[in-house]
Amino acid sequence: MNIKIINIIGWILFLISSIGFIISSFGNFWAMFGSIFFLFGCLVFLIPYLKKEN
Repeated sequence: MNIKIINIIGWILFLISSIGFIISSFGNFWAMFGSIFFLFGCLVFLIPYLKKEN
């Protein structure tokens, strides 16, 4: 496996964990707030991997 695939797998695992944090934080506003920002942060870091290379 090359480094790009390993990085993508790592970020997918972060996305899964952020979804788990969101589910576990139902009913607690600040925990939900932080979990959603964690999810968006993971998505932002995935953008370079999802763009097509020239």
